[in-house]
Amino acid sequence: MAITRRNLVAGLAAVGALSGAAAPALARAASRSPFKAVVFDGFPIIDPRPVAALAEQFFPGKGAELNNTWRTRQFEYCWLRTLANRYADFRQVTQEALVFAAKSLRLELSASARDRLVHAYLELSAWPDVLPALRSLRGAGIRMTFLSNLTAEMLEAALRNSALNDFFEAPLTTDRVRAFKPDPRAYEMALKAFDCRREEIAFVASAGWDAAGAKWFGYPTFWVNRTELPAEELDISVDAQGTGMADLVRFVLGAAAT
Repeated sequence: MAITRRNLVAGLAAVGALSGAAAPALARAASRSPFKAVVFDGFPIIDPRPVAALAEQFFPGKGAELNNTWRTRQFEYCWLRTLANRYADFRQVTQEALVFAAKSLRLELSASARDRLVHAYLELSAWPDVLPALRSLRGAGIRMTFLSNLTAEMLEAALRNSALNDFFEAPLTTDRVRAFKPDPRAYEMALKAFDCRREEIAFVASAGWDAAGAKWFGYPTFWVNRTELPAEELDISVDAQGTGMADLVRFVLGAAAT
């Protein structure tokens, strides 16, 4: 992977806690880390905002509402299909949820607009704070991969689009077990992939429900809570949370996350 001085400096500036001055401390913390691997939901790494922007282009003044309804229905369909043992991959679920969302809002969704919006999931790239965080984790010898409801095609496209392929092992997509998170079969994939104990794998969530599911399964769990949402009202709490990837690095390498 080609990393220029310019983009490295820009990335470090985006997460000041990972500046050159902090690097020695992070290196020392690496030896104290209890983790051998980190597994990510898709969206701590992948920035989904361009999908919402595209929805607004197609439906001015209605894009945000369409996107919110669409995303809610995506995950409801995932859970319903898993409970009913009627699995379909996330691309199909995404299209079905979009069609429903448009109908529920009485929006005229053409076939071309539908296809363009679904295809946008193959055009996404990483959040600006991801690169320096991944460099710190890899430098500490931490293995990394996705554990996500998204298809392998979606996950691998985001890595290619961001030139991050070298950091990740083969994605653990729920297509492998034909059950979406928070089904335990999905979370179990990391145990088999890394041959580690639960306490040696940090799970990184982008949604409160996923953080709860991973914690129920027994993983030490960090929530990248970029929009500062409240925790789910469930009988479980994450180990730590923060608003960006710098907070995650501090958690994994043994310092207190904020």
